Amino acid sequence: MSAQGATGIDLLKSQNTRQHHTDAYNIKNLVVRRGHPFQVLVSLNRELRPADKLSLRLGIGENPMKNRGSLMSLKPEREDFNGWKISLVKKGGKECLLSVTSSPNAPVGKYNLHVKTGTNIYKPENGVIYLLFNPWCKDDVVYMANEAEKNEYVLNDTGYIYVGSAYSIYNRPWNFGQFEDSILDACMYLLDKSKLSLTERRDPANVSRAMSALVNANDDSGVVLGSWSGNYIGGTSPMDWIGSVTILQQYYKTKKPVKYGQCWVFAGVLNTVMRCLGVPCRCVSTFDSAHDTEENLTVDIYLNEKGEKMNISFDSVWNFHVWNDAWMKRTDLPNGFDGWQAIDSTPQEQSQGRFQCGPCPVKAVKEGDVYLPYDSKFVYAEVNADRVYWLVKKVNGKDKYFKIATETQDIGKNISTKAVGQNRREDITREYKYPEGSKEERMSMQRAYSFIRPLGLMPRSGYASTVQGLGGNAQPLVPNEPATKTGLHIEIKNTEPLHPGNPLEMAITVKVSTPGNWTIDLTGSCQLQYYTGKVQANLGTTKETFNLEGPSEMQIPLKIAPDAYMKTLSSVEDEVLILVTAIAEVRETKDKLTKETSMRFQYPPITVQMPETARLYNDFTCAFIFKNKLNVTLENCKLLVEGLGIFKMTTFDQGDIMPGRIMKSEIICTPTRLGERKIVAKLISNQIKGISTEKGIIITE
Repeated sequence: MSAQGATGIDLLKSQNTRQHHTDAYNIKNLVVRRGHPFQVLVSLNRELRPADKLSLRLGIGENPMKNRGSLMSLKPEREDFNGWKISLVKKGGKECLLSVTSSPNAPVGKYNLHVKTGTNIYKPENGVIYLLFNPWCKDDVVYMANEAEKNEYVLNDTGYIYVGSAYSIYNRPWNFGQFEDSILDACMYLLDKSKLSLTERRDPANVSRAMSALVNANDDSGVVLGSWSGNYIGGTSPMDWIGSVTILQQYYKTKKPVKYGQCWVFAGVLNTVMRCLGVPCRCVSTFDSAHDTEENLTVDIYLNEKGEKMNISFDSVWNFHVWNDAWMKRTDLPNGFDGWQAIDSTPQEQSQGRFQCGPCPVKAVKEGDVYLPYDSKFVYAEVNADRVYWLVKKVNGKDKYFKIATETQDIGKNISTKAVGQNRREDITREYKYPEGSKEERMSMQRAYSFIRPLGLMPRSGYASTVQGLGGNAQPLVPNEPATKTGLHIEIKNTEPLHPGNPLEMAITVKVSTPGNWTIDLTGSCQLQYYTGKVQANLGTTKETFNLEGPSEMQIPLKIAPDAYMKTLSSVEDEVLILVTAIAEVRETKDKLTKETSMRFQYPPITVQMPETARLYNDFTCAFIFKNKLNVTLENCKLLVEGLGIFKMTTFDQGDIMPGRIMKSEIICTPTRLGERKIVAKLISNQIKGISTEKGIIITE
């Protein structure tokens, strides 16, 4: 009787990947999701007999062993092994069709498949199978019931990241590209690099925490090196990326950190990695985000006597900050904390000795349960801290600090993500916090404070050696809006569009609502600042004293000539915002109020011309047109374009574009994937950093 042996195995890639929602991965190997069956067809040198011992062996890791659970030996007649199952679907002639179901909590990663028949082991050529998390499987902790949400948070490879400031939010298109060439392999490399044990690889909480550490280069030479220096020589400016694909491909090729990133780049890449591994994930932007270094839930802002913000605080309020939410059940926590979990790969503060953050349940942030792992105090402060303004005056040659105001409703506004299945912004602030000033919000705040134990309110810059007028009073638990006797109110607006090269024309409106004759001292300043809150240049100030017969208002213009800011604008490599700060004081009552607004420059658009639909593998032409409607020459222009499944990242050098000039570039596109595809374009120059646009096209058979 001849010994039985396998002669071949067909992993039935096209039918398996369709059933597992993995057909978009651009890879030779079979990619499947855990907990769902996949089929394999084994060819044998003779017909299968009842006495033959046929088994499939699946091993993960360097040295797979049965007793460690890293080697599964699956026999059709045996029910189940470590939660894995195998069954014989049918046999006929020299072939048998087997169905394999992995355990819904199997470690994710790369498995080697062998066929064992008696003593004979057959190793197929492309026998490495990639096993991912499975949001389609009810028993997987990343299960997501809603189909449209899975399409968005797992399968969508494009999206937006919201940036700007609370008063002018705009979207940056971003290509996540989790299915592109070598992206899955880059993620598998990160999993190996994370040194997570196989047991830890079962749980998305461990995996997402490890990935939040590995997406930044700190500690572990991870994917992206952060830089906020304004000088990006020897790398790519954070403003110039339009997606994660180039970054992850370059990292996987060189195994060295890619230069340079800032928060939206870290969030974009982490989103790609999580979606690629099968964990539902979204990019979340919060506006006026606090970076509270001491975990006492206040951030201090220092103003000089001209009303200009000073760069002396250890804390900061970022105009916006972007992190991610990953979706999972938290089996490691008490009940009630399943669902979205905040993870953040921007290196801000160390957590357990590494730059990593999360997963922190969004529900814990909402309820003030800031004792829960991981990093819930930090995430809570990002969206809930109070902002305290201090006036720094010279008294007998020494700096003295006077508290002007406490803003309690200013931090963590307009928390935003891309809407499910639609190209629009969805406000998810309610998921993170109760409405400002509501009873629930105060209770949540009180709960949070009880875990944080306030240290009393002191200014925290390294320069704050003398504190005036505080008398050691600890922070009240219920900070109220400053109630002023005169009903003082300030509004800041631009009166003309803010185009680079034009004068910046703004107005500060001061209102009083109480009857009486009031004398008001107003100080206003205009500065350029980075989104991290760091001031780059002082552009001008105004000081006015006027009388108001209440109730009434007065408008004070603030105008900045182009010469005052254009040089700074061309010399920095980041996008800068216009920060206007105003301080008003009523002499009769000593009422003080401060207000700040950050605004962004406005730019002419890029238009994309192409057909609305195209056929698979049939070429079409796409044209990009830009007219410089500004009063300045845009120097050193580059147009970056990318269309996933249509064409690879391409850069056009455009040189200088004079005022009134029109630029036109064309690219021939060959679609390789079906469905809705997006083309993203971005224009960068010395003067402006990032006019972007995108356009969709439907690809049919």
